[in-house]
Amino acid sequence: MKISHNWLKQFIKVDLPKEEISAMLTDLGLEVEGMQDFESIKGALKGVVVGEVLNCEAHPNADRLKKTEVALGDGVVVPIVCGAPNVAKGQKVLVATVGTILHFHDGKELKIAKSKIRGEVSMVMICAEDELGLGDNHDGILVLDDTETVGIAASALFDIEQDTVFEIGLTPNRADAMSHLGVARDLKALCMLRQIPFEWSFPETSSFHVDNNQKTIPVVVESKDKCTQYYGLTISNIKIAPSPEWLQNRLKAIGINPKNNVVDVTNYVMHELGQPLHAFDANKIHNQIIVKTFEEGTSFTTLDEVERKLQKEDLIIGDEKKGHCIAGVFGGADSGVNDLTSSIFLESAYFDPISIRKTAKHHGLNTDASFRFERGVDPEMGITALKRASILIKQVAGGDISSEIQEFSRSSNEAAQIFLSYEKLEKTIGQKIDEKDLNTILNALEIKINNVSETGIGMTIPRYRVDVTRPADIIEEILRVYGYNKLDEKPLIFEANPNYEWKSVYKLENTIARQLSSLGFQETINNSLTSPDYTANFHESVTIVNPLSKELSRMRQSLMHQAMEVVSYNLNRQNKQLKLYEFGSVYGKNKEGFVEEKRLSITLSGSVFNSHWEENQQIEPFFYFKGLLVDFFKTFGFQELQFESAEDSNFEMAFSLSHHRKIYGTFGLISPQLNKEFDVEQDVYFAEINWSLLSQNAFSKQILFQEVAKFPFMRRDFALLLDQEVKFESLQEIAFNTERKILNSVSLFDVYEGKNLPKGKKSYGINFTFQDKNRTLTDKQVDKVMQKLLKNFKDKFQVELR
Repeated sequence: MKISHNWLKQFIKVDLPKEEISAMLTDLGLEVEGMQDFESIKGALKGVVVGEVLNCEAHPNADRLKKTEVALGDGVVVPIVCGAPNVAKGQKVLVATVGTILHFHDGKELKIAKSKIRGEVSMVMICAEDELGLGDNHDGILVLDDTETVGIAASALFDIEQDTVFEIGLTPNRADAMSHLGVARDLKALCMLRQIPFEWSFPETSSFHVDNNQKTIPVVVESKDKCTQYYGLTISNIKIAPSPEWLQNRLKAIGINPKNNVVDVTNYVMHELGQPLHAFDANKIHNQIIVKTFEEGTSFTTLDEVERKLQKEDLIIGDEKKGHCIAGVFGGADSGVNDLTSSIFLESAYFDPISIRKTAKHHGLNTDASFRFERGVDPEMGITALKRASILIKQVAGGDISSEIQEFSRSSNEAAQIFLSYEKLEKTIGQKIDEKDLNTILNALEIKINNVSETGIGMTIPRYRVDVTRPADIIEEILRVYGYNKLDEKPLIFEANPNYEWKSVYKLENTIARQLSSLGFQETINNSLTSPDYTANFHESVTIVNPLSKELSRMRQSLMHQAMEVVSYNLNRQNKQLKLYEFGSVYGKNKEGFVEEKRLSITLSGSVFNSHWEENQQIEPFFYFKGLLVDFFKTFGFQELQFESAEDSNFEMAFSLSHHRKIYGTFGLISPQLNKEFDVEQDVYFAEINWSLLSQNAFSKQILFQEVAKFPFMRRDFALLLDQEVKFESLQEIAFNTERKILNSVSLFDVYEGKNLPKGKKSYGINFTFQDKNRTLTDKQVDKVMQKLLKNFKDKFQVELR
């Protein structure tokens, strides 16, 4: 944001160098990122003086050139070769001396140097209007009045404004500082605290008066939730023309191109007081102003001649027949002020910030008005700004105020009441602030002190400070005026022995993240916004009202599709061995409202480990992944994870992950259709786990510890021929039901399906581990158990020993 030093002085006059003012603004949190000089005439005509043509004759070697002698004052006479057709003896002219840099009207620059033109010496240059940056005329040299004094600086003949512009990096919360008034208020507060003398003044509006009521345009506000205040009046018999120099210079200094006197005044008041205004051609308004919304899809052409389709939520300023302006954002092409305008309707309003933000975002419009309305303007500035603009328009465009102020105002929120305790203030900043300084700061910030007690201060916040709503905000306001650099240096206070919650959600997440990372998995972080094409079975989808794009228009319902995006992205860059995981939330909505669920996704594609000459055979990814999940759940106290076959169109082969009849997620091999959709040409194994449910039920059983057994264990194997439908989990269950005392574990170490086996059969290699805590087992004992196991397997599943 650009702030003019000269403009700032219209509010606060303080005898300080510009550099010190810059430092003070930065101390106040209005960081000055740069300072630029502004000159209403670029270069300020430095090096240009008044000269008199003493002699003028034809150039001996060129028909279109003249050879002149020009007096520059103090007895200095110089030869100049000039090509202007209107140069003549006795003229008073403007002369650029040697070393002068001329700034042409078209932006070009020229440094004057002694030269020879067609054999004749030319010391300096007689200038035309466009060569001095005074206009675009290049028909001839600029001829001055005969009364002008030879030798004086050209800058003395013109009202050249020189200014310094502060470039301020304004934070989004400081809506109150989006004007010269707002910046001046902050500077005043610091001057009061530091006891720096200053003069304060505010633009006068006491001269405002209504001349007649010949052109009253009533105001009707239908959308009262989107427009809580609307003020307007009519000014008739105006004359549209270029603005006076002072007004143009103010706007040019802050980077705004002047348009005409009426539009320039509305821009001037907006940057002066922070209140956006809009002027309509009053003769284009039919009967009355109506503030309302239009039907979805209604066409509306804005000032930039672009036809836009309105949303049903867009607030429009219109009349009984059509719309004239997108409220708070952009004017319409039909009712804008132009050279033929003779009467205007001037608007000042307070629009709902959220409504303006949505409309501006939807239409891709970012105007000075929407920038301010989105953040919240001063709700008490509307009428003041309207009167101020009316006075200025009468000054620069003539005319009569031909109606009373048409007013709509709905009761709005009361000014915020905040109590700040001394204890909180001292604890936050680490030291006490003198009570006198504290009162000075609050008064300087126009914060009304309601009561003071032993424990703190009760206060009322000005309504223009929409960002100050909590005690913490008050502390920030106090500190930025008091000065962060005045705080004492103190060591940080920290808790050496914080409470340790080993079952906290953060701790559990960190444990698994470390476990996965140690196995070579890499964590990914994806956007919660995703494409509407990515659907999942998780409640009703949540759609973004104003999406950045279609691809980011819906809250994700699963982590799967973005995991596939990451896989595809890496495979396209020749990274074919992928082990990924992500903690993220999925979103939906039901009858009760919005639903958010934390999940963990794990993705495996390609070989499990890097190829190595010592490794003859790679590990099967499916069983590696399955074992990883078993270990993963054991980490949380789930000892008997079950894999049940499941139906899911996104998987070619899918299993639900359950424990004690609760389903915690899904695991399987991604389907070829989904692989094709993401242009993936290798197998992808994927698991998505309900992290919210898992962490909630983790360690639900008491953790038991037992002494390490003193006696050795024994192993036995079975090679079984059985039907393909029989699952290992079923055999495992029968084994433990058969022998619970000395059977420690049952594991599957080999699966074979193929040649030399009967149709519909498969072969399992199963290992059994036995151990007795109280004595050494004998072969006889173990063999007896193995016989029982084989009998039960045969009875239940008709297995055969191979």
